[in-house]
Amino acid sequence: MSFFAQLQQQTELARMGLLSAPIIQGCLQGVVSLPSYQAFLREAYHHVSHTVPLLQACKAALPPHHAWLNDAMDEYVEEERGHDEWILDDIRACGGDAEAVRHGQPAHATEVMVAYAYDTIARRNPLGFFGMVHVLEGTSVSLALLAADQIQKPLNLPDAAFSYLRSHGTLDQEHTAHFALLMDRIDDPQDQAAIVHGARAFFRLYGDVFRGLPLPQASAATTPERAGALA
Repeated sequence: MSFFAQLQQQTELARMGLLSAPIIQGCLQGVVSLPSYQAFLREAYHHVSHTVPLLQACKAALPPHHAWLNDAMDEYVEEERGHDEWILDDIRACGGDAEAVRHGQPAHATEVMVAYAYDTIARRNPLGFFGMVHVLEGTSVSLALLAADQIQKPLNLPDAAFSYLRSHGTLDQEHTAHFALLMDRIDDPQDQAAIVHGARAFFRLYGDVFRGLPLPQASAATTPERAGALA
């Protein structure tokens, strides 16, 4: 079995834990609200703004025998540059204060997830950061495009409010295929264990970000089983 397949298999329970977050389940059922979507974008900005610095830090920390990853890291940096600005554009398009978000602070769960990423690179095995890549890109591929449709229709928001979700849903399909090829070249058991450990941790940490978002208020038309969720 390839290492990428092992990674998926060994982190499946953690992945299901993330997807069980009430706000995600509610979104998939069409239970949405503008404040919840704006809160999602706010937290997305505060972790996506660290993507390029984290990639650069990971590349700088790679040991010499992993120098073959340098070109891939450079490609990731170029592809991810500016995506935080897309999120600010989305916030403006749905009536939010983008500059307040830019100069504001993340929620605790988001701050902890970002801090754990930097700590993984600086104090543990830098390859563990690929666990975060696996979580964020994999979640985007499985949910982003569907979530965008589920949020946009009931809230009657313009297409301009979904550049982040829709672009990532498409881009990350390509990234995931490339990521799988990279992971299948990782053959050291300690490196593999670090990536699996990182992915499990980031599934939990990213799930905490979603669990910290405000849930939509149940309306008179909302059924009891749908009342406890959103996006």
